[in-house]
Amino acid sequence: MSFFSNFQSDKCPGSISGNPLTGMCEKVCIQAQKIFDACIKQIQIENYTLTLTDITPAEPTYPLTFISARSTTSTGNITSLNIDRLADKPGCARVQATVSIPVEVLFTDANGVEGVALSTVSVSEDVLLFVPAPSIMPYKATAEVSAVCAEGTFNSDTNTFSVNACITTILKIAIDVEILVPSYGYCAIPPAQDYSQEVCAGFFELPLYPQGKNCSKQ
Repeated sequence: MSFFSNFQSDKCPGSISGNPLTGMCEKVCIQAQKIFDACIKQIQIENYTLTLTDITPAEPTYPLTFISARSTTSTGNITSLNIDRLADKPGCARVQATVSIPVEVLFTDANGVEGVALSTVSVSEDVLLFVPAPSIMPYKATAEVSAVCAEGTFNSDTNTFSVNACITTILKIAIDVEILVPSYGYCAIPPAQDYSQEVCAGFFELPLYPQGKNCSKQ
């Protein structure tokens, strides 16, 4: 069972039916990340050079053939961050940063042996975001990322790959806070339902003996 597997309880997450105030019992203080502003950018970059590190196996036979590359985490690394508040737009700021995305690169070497390496895709951000006023607890800029590279060629002079990449970045301005929210109380946790492939289900549903009509004498 799970929250969404036919488990009947009004103490589980899901759609609300009836009065949403029914069952609300307290105000609780929770620790959460408050997002003051966020924006998404999706771009395609061509002929981006991937420098390979941590190659496995350690000494492949060159040249290499590109298979694919994909981000290994949804968290981007932000560097060169610069936030410039705008006098003519109160609360808004120009946010400039470099967002680096770790990727895993799959390839085969000249002998057909499959290998893997690590690399990084870096993109520049220059956007407008709402930035809260200064406070004792500082805000922070964070980035959620995704990168997929489906095409690439090997550069023999530098032992790198040139790839075409599809990049998604979500830049956020956030603060970790204690926030007061209405609550229905603690969740009711359903018992676990073990996964079963039911490989015999179709077979066991067959009749034990053939169900044809008996032959009758003429």
